[in-house]
Amino acid sequence: MISRRVVNASPLIFLTEVGLLEVLRQPGIPVLVPDVVLDEVGRLGPNDPAIQAVHQSGWMQIVSTPGIPDVILVWDLGDGESAVLAVALDQPGSMAILDDQPARRCAQVLGIQTQGTLGLVLVAKQQGLIPLVRPVLEQLKQAGMYMSDRLENQILATAGESP
Repeated sequence: MISRRVVNASPLIFLTEVGLLEVLRQPGIPVLVPDVVLDEVGRLGPNDPAIQAVHQSGWMQIVSTPGIPDVILVWDLGDGESAVLAVALDQPGSMAILDDQPARRCAQVLGIQTQGTLGLVLVAKQQGLIPLVRPVLEQLKQAGMYMSDRLENQILATAGESP
């Protein structure tokens, strides 16, 4: 059982882009956005939809990033990924919402549960927020998300849609 979700920039941006940010929201599970992540997203401008979504949500909390422990620094990850992992490590029971593969490997080594944008799209289908995964995957690719054909086919198969 997870006690909170700590979200990185790319899931925030992509989920906002496809109108599925609500999939992060579950009763009793806070959604934390490290200040460093918000700064990263803010580089796109104060009118960026993801920035506005965080500020207007009422259910996402902006949190200060603790010092990044050496056990994370040695992975040489991006600032946002390091911040997400530092917050998650600092608060046991957290799930890190990350797309970056090296960051997900680091989380695994540290015993931090992870989920990515594509996993959340599958959750959105399970919850009935979307009828089909395929159109959302197309939107994500148009928004700039890279996914291999193999991964796309795996996601579609998991969703019960033919590749």
